[in-house]
Amino acid sequence: MKIIMTGGGTGGHIYPAIAIAEKIKQKRPEAEILFVGTKKGLEKDLVPQNGYLIKFITVSGFNRKHMLKNVKVVKDLCKGNREAKKIIKDFKPDVVIGTGGYVCGPVVRAAHKMGIKTFIHEQNAFPGMTNKMLEKYVENVFISFADAEKYFKNKEKLILSGNPVRRAFFEADKIYSRKLIGETDDNFILLCFGGSQGAGKINDVMIDVAESLNGVKNISLYFVTGSAYYESILEKMRNQGIDGKNIHIKKYITNMQDYLSAADLVICRSGALTVSEITVCGKASILVPSPNVTGNHQYYNAKAVADKGGAVIVEEKDLSSEALLKIISHFKANPQKLMEMEAASAKTAPCDATKIIYEHLGI
Repeated sequence: MKIIMTGGGTGGHIYPAIAIAEKIKQKRPEAEILFVGTKKGLEKDLVPQNGYLIKFITVSGFNRKHMLKNVKVVKDLCKGNREAKKIIKDFKPDVVIGTGGYVCGPVVRAAHKMGIKTFIHEQNAFPGMTNKMLEKYVENVFISFADAEKYFKNKEKLILSGNPVRRAFFEADKIYSRKLIGETDDNFILLCFGGSQGAGKINDVMIDVAESLNGVKNISLYFVTGSAYYESILEKMRNQGIDGKNIHIKKYITNMQDYLSAADLVICRSGALTVSEITVCGKASILVPSPNVTGNHQYYNAKAVADKGGAVIVEEKDLSSEALLKIISHFKANPQKLMEMEAASAKTAPCDATKIIYEHLGI
């Protein structure tokens, strides 16, 4: 049994593919799994780190603002199509599964034309352009939110699966995770991140939050900046004299399950996969939806949890260090409220999407 997984760009496309691959290997240990991505995306690092082989093709996204720049995009697409066909011809997969990003287009289309079974997974309530274009080439479209149904033409192909979350998040233990990251049971742990690319507005506000928490006993802040912001934030921290041992600045976290599991309160964007991982870990959160996404889908991801009492939504227009510190202080001073929020979060966690997806692959 040979499987090609394809998806790339951000962690939101890559980690669901890794979760599906984990399930396939659990059920079919003899299966050979190959990832196909681009050298520009995070997959070039994340896939090998998780123990899978990856090959690369050339592809880039269309530029809607500057149409002349799309000449190169078309050239890349033609080259990517040839590269995808060669990889598929050499590997001879039984199934190809796409999880989003421009790289999926050439790979899924080429596999379909060669008579290979193809599937795609859509993480968001508002589907990406690539997946909407690919639905005619696949056996099934796995969707994470029922709301996504209205954006696809072939309703009979849709299967509501939820978002695939890696097994490590289901198995994470708070006490063990705290030991792993060097924390004690007594500390109140805050974890802040802006997604795999980082988030400028959140980062700016968190510098002031870090200054307020600098050196405060029994509280630890883990602040994940994203690689593009890391050096500038370190410089700002130094300029503001933020040097407390309780403030931990990180560029990126690959073992997110350990930090999520260890945390008491999470501050982050509300991408579909992020929300799924938070709720699987049963964590209370302050969710800051990105206002720069199609269909405002991050707000609706956050609202699904907040409406059940598992999160607090702070829209970016209302985001300030004062607003965050007020919420942090409230939950730190009211552990019972925090526990209630954690329980509500856990109740909104998705079922095991990987199980549903595996059962429909027919392998």
